Amino acid sequence: MSTTAPFASYSAHVAARAATTARALQETGFDRLLIHSGTPFTYFADDNDAPFHSTPAFAHWAPVEGPHHILDFAPGRRPRLVRVQPRDFWYAPPAPAPDFVRAEFDVVEVSTPAAAWKEIGSPGPRTAFVGGAAEEASENGIAPAGLNPKPLVARLDWERTYKSDWEVEALIAATAKAAPAHRAAEAAFRAGDPEIDIHHAYLTALGDVEDALPYTSIVGLDHHAATLHYHGKSGRQTTKARVFLIDAGATTRGYASDITRTYVAPGADPVFVRLLEGMKTLQADLCVTSRPGKSYVDLHFETHRGVAALLAEAGILRIPADEAFEKGLTYPFLPHGLGHFLGIQVHDVAGRQVDREGTIAPPPARHPALRTTRVIEERMVFTIEPGLYFIPMLLEPFRAGPHAAAFDWALVDRLVPSGGIRIEDNVFVGTGANRNLTREFLPD
Repeated sequence: MSTTAPFASYSAHVAARAATTARALQETGFDRLLIHSGTPFTYFADDNDAPFHSTPAFAHWAPVEGPHHILDFAPGRRPRLVRVQPRDFWYAPPAPAPDFVRAEFDVVEVSTPAAAWKEIGSPGPRTAFVGGAAEEASENGIAPAGLNPKPLVARLDWERTYKSDWEVEALIAATAKAAPAHRAAEAAFRAGDPEIDIHHAYLTALGDVEDALPYTSIVGLDHHAATLHYHGKSGRQTTKARVFLIDAGATTRGYASDITRTYVAPGADPVFVRLLEGMKTLQADLCVTSRPGKSYVDLHFETHRGVAALLAEAGILRIPADEAFEKGLTYPFLPHGLGHFLGIQVHDVAGRQVDREGTIAPPPARHPALRTTRVIEERMVFTIEPGLYFIPMLLEPFRAGPHAAAFDWALVDRLVPSGGIRIEDNVFVGTGANRNLTREFLPD
């Protein structure tokens, strides 16, 4: 992270955070907000820490590395950042606060968490605290009603739905960073490398260690592509895999890209190849038509109708697509939701939150995995990631069910070794049209 680049959009981003947070505090009866950057998590009965991730509400304000920092905001005054810089020779200290952050905050550096709380001073009865260190906050004077108050947190989450120019720039940079790594992974697949070596090719091209990834990457060959969150990277031997699914991203300034591609090699089943081409077309259409005013739930249903058409056209389903959709025969082929909000968190907040107050709109009963139930609005960023999989455990109940005759089971069994398909792009909803951030750097 550069400490000298003149990030002009960051100043506007912080000003917007100040305005929206002041409103949220006024609405919920608070006059000051402390946001904690987080504390390291140590595994039970061990002395090994998990990789550290900043509290998302903290990262929304300040892309500053490290635990124990406290962001101090009160309406009408310049925000403060009390930063803990430990004196330590066991581990490398976190990088200093970048200059563009120092331009927007009064930065105070201390050496211990206790010193940070001393710098904060008496919090007062109307101070709210957001973060995982609730016990620590309580010990330092935060009233019980101020510890992660749900009405305030709901409003802060709501504001993260709408991405500032600063955030979009970070998401674009994360995509630009991931694109050459995806190309390196594809090249490794076509060279016949095993999953572990494809994964290493991705990391090498990315230039990051594994802990810096926004999520554990998915590198699945053939039938492994049918495990939605397949995290094993098997084998050292060369392979003759015909299908490769990679779901992997990158992080820049705390913001994530989330990209999935499916590739086939010569010798792949021709029906599977046709399904892949059809899925590419369906996914591209969804990226364009996901416009303001449209319900994400309706978009999800459109996806299932599109999958039904692909299955019927390929002969996997022996009944018309509309009938297959109405009878729910697409569910075993597409068990996950169409996508999710994207930002500081890969599965970003407020996907099912339909107002500032925190009202939740649950997903349809038959689609419990759908993470987003919102109506689409401008400045949202979300993933569009339809899939089509051959998962034996999900298909098995249909073999003896009332609609068993609607399936060509011989063809299904032939396609099971191919695993599955997923195509995923990151889409920004602009004023006149959507901007597909992924395709600008990874066009196919």
